[in-house]
Amino acid sequence: MRAAIYESFQGPVEVRDAADPTPSDDGVVLRVEATGVCRSDWHGWMGHEPDITVPHVPGHELAGVIEAVGKSVKHWRAGDRVTVPFVCACGNCPQCETGNQQICDYQTQPGFTHWGSYAEYVGIDYADTNLVALPNDIAFDTAASLGCRFATSFRAVAAQGKVKPGSWFAVHGCGGVGLSAVMIARAFEARVIAIDVNEDALLLARECGAEAAVHSGEVASVIEAVTEISGGGVQTSVDALGSAETCFNSIANLRKRGRHVQVGLMAGDDYRPALPMELVIAKELEIVGSHGMQAFEYPRMLDMISNGKLAPDRLIRQHVDLDKAAAALGDPVSLNVAGVTIIDRF
Repeated sequence: MRAAIYESFQGPVEVRDAADPTPSDDGVVLRVEATGVCRSDWHGWMGHEPDITVPHVPGHELAGVIEAVGKSVKHWRAGDRVTVPFVCACGNCPQCETGNQQICDYQTQPGFTHWGSYAEYVGIDYADTNLVALPNDIAFDTAASLGCRFATSFRAVAAQGKVKPGSWFAVHGCGGVGLSAVMIARAFEARVIAIDVNEDALLLARECGAEAAVHSGEVASVIEAVTEISGGGVQTSVDALGSAETCFNSIANLRKRGRHVQVGLMAGDDYRPALPMELVIAKELEIVGSHGMQAFEYPRMLDMISNGKLAPDRLIRQHVDLDKAAAALGDPVSLNVAGVTIIDRF
C-alpha cells in the first residue's frame, strides 16, 4: 500500500510503499476512502503524543470499506461501508462495561497507538465494538469529517454540555472542532456565540448558525464581550482550541452555575493552565472534559445528518491527495482554511 511515513519526530514525511496490514482475529482491515487532516496529526509529528513510536503513519479520522475480516468478528463482512471513532475501545474493561468506551482503559487510536489512515489501508481491532455502519446517503468524505472533530463536538455539546433550547452557548476557537460545536449547538436550538481571531472562521461560524461572533483580537475583553451579548454570561461554554487563554475565558464568561467543557487539547506551555478557581467556587461552576464519542452513540448523530438537521459536509473546504497532505504535515499553514480538509486520493 501507499502510505505517508515519518521515521523521526519533526522529520521528513515520505509517501512510499509499505506492507499491507492484516486483520487481527477480532479486527478488520479497511480500505480508506477518505480521511481527515487534523491538527492532532501535527501534534503527533511534533512528538507531543507519548503513544507514538517511529516509524509512523498518522491519520485518525477515516471512513472506508471493509477489505478483510478477522476470524472472530461476528457482525461485519467484507464490503461493508463503515467509519470508526478515533478512540477505539476493548469492549471488556470496567469503562467499556459501563458504556464509556471513549475512555476505555485499554483504548487504541489509529494514527497514535498504531499506524493510521494516511494510507490506502488501515487495521482496526475489536471490530464488533468499534465499527459504525455508514448509511448509503452519507458520503465517505462527510463520514471522515466526523472524525475526532464532529463526533467529539457532538458528545461535548449534547452529553457533556447538556445543551438546552434557548440557552446561551459560547464556543472559543472556530477550527474544525469549534465550527462543529457551533452547528451542533444550534441544531439543539441553543443561542450560540462564536469566538475566534480569524475573520473567515467567524464568517463560517455565522453560516453554521452562530447568533453572534466575537473577534478576540478586536475587543478589549472577550469575557466582557460574551457577558454583554448574553446578558450576564452563558450557561455553557466550550474551549474548542486548547490554550491557557481560551480555557480561562471559557470558564470566566459563564453565568452562575454554568458549565465549561474542555475539548481542545493542551500542549506545550499550556499543558497545565492557570484557572480562575475563585469563580468556580463563587459561582458554583462545573468543569468537565470531553474525549471522543462511543461507537454505539453514533446513530443519533448520523440520523440528524441524514434528516438534514446537521450538515457536516458544509464544513469541508478542500480535498487533497495523500502527497499534498504528507508534504503539509510539518507545515499546517500550507493547508490552512476555515473548515475541514479531507484526503480522498491515495
